[in-house]
Amino acid sequence: MNGSPQYGIRLASVLRSRPQAAAEISGGEAFPDISGIVRFYQTPVGVIMYAEVAGLPAGRRIFGFHIHEGDSCRGDFTDAGGHYDPDGGAHPYHAGDLPPLFGNDGFALSLFLTDRFSVSEVIGRTVIIHGSPDDFTSQPAGNSGERIACGIIVQIGRR
Repeated sequence: MNGSPQYGIRLASVLRSRPQAAAEISGGEAFPDISGIVRFYQTPVGVIMYAEVAGLPAGRRIFGFHIHEGDSCRGDFTDAGGHYDPDGGAHPYHAGDLPPLFGNDGFALSLFLTDRFSVSEVIGRTVIIHGSPDDFTSQPAGNSGERIACGIIVQIGRR
């Protein structure tokens, strides 16, 4: 690939390093088998998010995935608030609007790069997995259904 950037090599290096933040994902009362982790890596070109989730409901294939403004995963996760949206934009242009998770027999793996926020801006906020796909149209949040899992984004200490 003549002339292409060598970012793939750097990506591998980034993923071998310690993330700057992470969220441990847990399912709610109706979905107690959901568990996983979302890792956040700050790079010069944006944030790499790497999500691994298991125990997703069988028969469902696409799940809404967002960063929410709240700092709590209590109860039915309503304390997580709405989508993280520091600029007051419309959906799907909130900083917290993310690509969906694609279920594969209850598992999902996602890796993407976003420049909508920095890691430091989302520490203390929540990651929510919804039970339905985001339609990327409906206001204010994409009609992605119930909140089935949640995790609080915490800073990872340096060694």
